[in-house]
Amino acid sequence: MSQSPMQSNPASSTSEDTAHREVRYQYTNNLAPLLKQLGSSLILSTYQAGKLVVVGVHDDQLQLSFHNFERAMGVAVGHKKIAVGGKDWIYFLKNAPELAAQVGPANSHDACFLIRGAHYTSEISVHELAWGQEQLVVTNTRFSCLCSLDNHYSFVPEWRPPFISALAPEDRCHLNGVALVNGQPKYATVLGQTDTSGGWRPDKATQGCVLEVPTGRVVAQGFAMPHSPRVRDGQLWVLDSGRGEMKSIDLSSGKAQKIAELPGYPRGLALAGQFAFVGLSKVRETATFGNLPICERFDDLKCGLAIVDLQTGKQIGLLEFQSGVDEIFDVQVLPGVRNPFFSGPYAIADGNPPIWTVPPPQS
Repeated sequence: MSQSPMQSNPASSTSEDTAHREVRYQYTNNLAPLLKQLGSSLILSTYQAGKLVVVGVHDDQLQLSFHNFERAMGVAVGHKKIAVGGKDWIYFLKNAPELAAQVGPANSHDACFLIRGAHYTSEISVHELAWGQEQLVVTNTRFSCLCSLDNHYSFVPEWRPPFISALAPEDRCHLNGVALVNGQPKYATVLGQTDTSGGWRPDKATQGCVLEVPTGRVVAQGFAMPHSPRVRDGQLWVLDSGRGEMKSIDLSSGKAQKIAELPGYPRGLALAGQFAFVGLSKVRETATFGNLPICERFDDLKCGLAIVDLQTGKQIGLLEFQSGVDEIFDVQVLPGVRNPFFSGPYAIADGNPPIWTVPPPQS
């Protein structure tokens, strides 16, 4: 692995449920210059710590902020809007750019994302989210389907794999990831082609696959707990999480090629320029993660974010959480935003004052 020297920082992150949680992290010196070069920032979600981590750059310095979202899972980034999946709710934030210069230290932010709504789903085990051409696409893992949202219902089923015989709250195949093409769902990851409650668990180390949507055709298989399918420029990428690898898939043959081996359980993938930003987790919960190939590296696994150069397959940078955070679920890039301000559903617990916005007075 070729990467820059590391810098170390402590960050106190307090909330009602995790009072006095101290998050310690270190990062390679090239992370801030790389984000500045891309003109972008990052969002990481961690359900174990119940937070979004926002990574930006101001005055050439890396800026991390932590925001409480109960069991934060999938994050979808759209034009001036963000959706965040949680335990029972999907939250919606919108950018109020006219406020950006007024929040936090003066002129330190170039976007201001404020909570503007939420949809109550109850416990459907939301995993990945993506903004589609017409609506938000939700991976509903508990009900083994892709769904949309409607104010009249908890959710609206849109597609399920052909081997799933009925809509039931049983997590039959652990449908966990979705990739869109032209604003429509095109690929989905499952941990097994099984149709019984938790049926994917016994063979999770060998039976993961990527399915085509809507046909249900198996595009590639033999993965150990695959996650985070992504398509860019006609190329399909996926994380073979149980092996700790990032792979590309030949769509004509279904053959998967290893691009990089990661220093943690990889989950959450964002592509920007020639770089891949990959979430890393430690493996601690044996009921779900036991007996996987990556467990042979158990003592060496890291939590954080790896940066991979797609042209060489080499890891060139790292953000590592040394304490306070043990897993990452999703990683998203905020293009064109260098250092966003976030005000989430628990802004006061985050240490931020409430923000009110009202329309201008009528003349």
